[in-house]
Amino acid sequence: MGSLIVLIILVVLALYAVSVYNRIVAYEKRYQNAWSQIDVQLKRRADLVPNLVETVKGYAAHEQQVFEEVARSRQAMMNAHSVNESAEAANMMSAALGRLFAIAENYPQLRANENFMMLQEELSGVENKIAYARQFYNDAVMQYNTLIETVPAVFLAGPMGKQPAVFLQIPEGDRNVPQVSFGDTPPPQA
Repeated sequence: MGSLIVLIILVVLALYAVSVYNRIVAYEKRYQNAWSQIDVQLKRRADLVPNLVETVKGYAAHEQQVFEEVARSRQAMMNAHSVNESAEAANMMSAALGRLFAIAENYPQLRANENFMMLQEELSGVENKIAYARQFYNDAVMQYNTLIETVPAVFLAGPMGKQPAVFLQIPEGDRNVPQVSFGDTPPPQA
């Protein structure tokens, strides 16, 4: 009778361990899927960039430095092999595209170009999807990290070699509030 109780307890513990293991794997797959969704949108954005650059080149061919910066950031994105590399390349791309759109502001006929407007609108939609996908990824990472760092999963995660996943973070420079000046009034000093 005593050995039967021990056997039942061992079976229950084994089933519980399997359940915890399956939860760890499911949460890991969720954040990996969330990353792949970001990757899809980053690829889509990278595919839009050459058309956008060619459209802008037609109006502002002398802005070669910005075009090269956009090309370098696109190449970095295509060559990224890790979450950190992809995030860094995506941030480079965002900065380069910001400069490209700043150039476009100087050319009213470019801003009125139907192809440019369509590409800009499509890129805006992709940027919104990237922002949503990043939020989903960070939520999935938080859930996974919380799971593997709490009892009882922590006892299985370590032997399984599971490490906390990396959150996507914005670059330090993007955290600063931009200074906006209206007219000749200097911005307030902090």
